[in-house]
Amino acid sequence: MSSFENLRIVDNFYQTSLYFPMPTVIISTLCEDGSTTLGPYSLVQPYYVAGKDYYAMLLSCRNSSNTAQNILRNGKCAINFIDDKPATFKEAVKLSWPGDKPSDKMPKCKFRLEKSQIQEQTGELRPMVLTDAIQAIECTWVRTLDGADRDKPGQLSGYEPPYHDFNGITSKFGAHFILRVDRILMKKKYADAIINGVTARDFPPLPVDYGYRDSKNFWFHRKRRMRAELLQVRKASLESVRYAADRADDKVKFTDDALETILGVPRVFLPVVLKGCVSWAKENNVTLVTAEHMKIINDKRAKEKAQK
Repeated sequence: MSSFENLRIVDNFYQTSLYFPMPTVIISTLCEDGSTTLGPYSLVQPYYVAGKDYYAMLLSCRNSSNTAQNILRNGKCAINFIDDKPATFKEAVKLSWPGDKPSDKMPKCKFRLEKSQIQEQTGELRPMVLTDAIQAIECTWVRTLDGADRDKPGQLSGYEPPYHDFNGITSKFGAHFILRVDRILMKKKYADAIINGVTARDFPPLPVDYGYRDSKNFWFHRKRRMRAELLQVRKASLESVRYAADRADDKVKFTDDALETILGVPRVFLPVVLKGCVSWAKENNVTLVTAEHMKIINDKRAKEKAQK
């Protein structure tokens, strides 16, 4: 006999039929008059994370929301990650009532805003970002995917079919947006931790929410002490790494001491690592990669990461 209860699957199942932990973010978008408006969201997640020529987030929302209509119109947004202070979360909830116009809610909003870095550097009109956000992702909607470039704003009472499968208007009242990551912004304290090595005390106080559950309250959880669990170290044999390295390129080869520096790389990532090493070698006219070369390559990667 099963130890579980079988719950009925209904609309908004992630919060009515599940306890589903989610992030709490404030998405800023541009209104028709060029002003910035804000909306709180939880249905955001990484979408393209590797293997393409850009990275992307996925946003799911009502297609009649200010956020959706603005993205349909100009394709720009910023995903702002707020802290877990009760006063901050209360301010986010105030912005969440469906149907509120930006002209009604923004004058009462206490969140501070500042100009987009991209706008400052290029002059392109972008939504402002939250000054007090811990981190923010400036994004552009990839409207060409799934034929979504035909979707237009203006249908506030629902869209008629045909619908897209994964991008743009996906149902009468729903929308999904694949958002290209243009820039990741982060407060210096937390950026330094990522670059120099994260410890338990370096993690930012980001809230986790469980949605609008009981027709009365939003429920959220504040960050507590982080706990680390060591990864299992599974070093490959030198012979197995040599086998992959010898097939990475017909001209660039590796010494044993060079390959010993990457024995701890998981097998699934080894081809990518070797490809990067080969590219560096060809750029620098190196045909035999040594341990000293591997150190140079690793230092170069660290510097590139620090600059992003």
